Amino acid sequence: MDIGVFLPTGQAQWGPAGDPRDLIAFACRAEELGFSSLFVNDSLLTARIEPLTMLAAVAPVTHRVRLGTGALLPVLRRPVQAAQALASVDLLSGGRLTVAVGAGFPGRFGQPLHELSQVPWERRFARLDETVALWRALWAGATAFHGEFHSFDDLPPATAPAQPGGPPIWLGGATPAALARTGRLYDGWLPYPPDPADYATGLKAVRAAAADAGRDPEGLTPALFVNVRIDRDAATARRAMNAYTRSNYGLPLDETERIQAFALGTPDDVAATLRRYTEAGARHVVARLGAMQLEDQRDQLEQLAALTLPASP
Repeated sequence: MDIGVFLPTGQAQWGPAGDPRDLIAFACRAEELGFSSLFVNDSLLTARIEPLTMLAAVAPVTHRVRLGTGALLPVLRRPVQAAQALASVDLLSGGRLTVAVGAGFPGRFGQPLHELSQVPWERRFARLDETVALWRALWAGATAFHGEFHSFDDLPPATAPAQPGGPPIWLGGATPAALARTGRLYDGWLPYPPDPADYATGLKAVRAAAADAGRDPEGLTPALFVNVRIDRDAATARRAMNAYTRSNYGLPLDETERIQAFALGTPDDVAATLRRYTEAGARHVVARLGAMQLEDQRDQLEQLAALTLPASP
């Protein structure tokens, strides 16, 4: 079992008096505690450190921990330049990058991003798959690429990642179409279903799609994106997480938890919820800490380490 955390790259998470450069020390402490991975979010709708910039800053000061995006939105970037940036982060980290990608979803957190990027909302999933195929072709040394959305006759030499073939690419999403595409095309799955039973059902569908495509179903990484808040009681944890979801999404907790996975309450409560997801098949849990100030983020980091990483300092 791997346990990772999201770096609090959103400006609201540092607090008005915070210094985003303190995120470097936060990342180093997470590695020191024994976490398996450090992930970053991607958005243009909230003020935050750009994710690949954050990972490039963290790469040289960490040594073991994997670095990941959850989820990177390729629509926000030109595909050839994005391939170069991802390969560069992989090189700077010595081959520790994992790229989880997404296509956005209807409503305030999806369509506006396409409008800002001047990319059509329609056929966004096909565009995402083709972008990933282009990245992989570039990393393999291709000199030409012809698809529905991207066509190049004379590609320049691409920056080669440290990992042969490029970093593993996971897909975020749990619709039936996303499950099938994960199994056929991707290296891992990073959803956030509110019910562990839905995780188990989704993972079964991903593995079936992989087998149908002639791939090894066990070769795909089953990961989980989960929001975590540890407190002295459930009510206190819910109040803190409600403040977080209102700041991050503009939505109260009772609405957000219909969409995303949450583990809230006492250490025993959180451990029990995480256990239900691991019993459903999750093998790489990435926790987003529900805290509004960097000091509180650090406290949650220490508490999660004590709960899930018994050998941590």
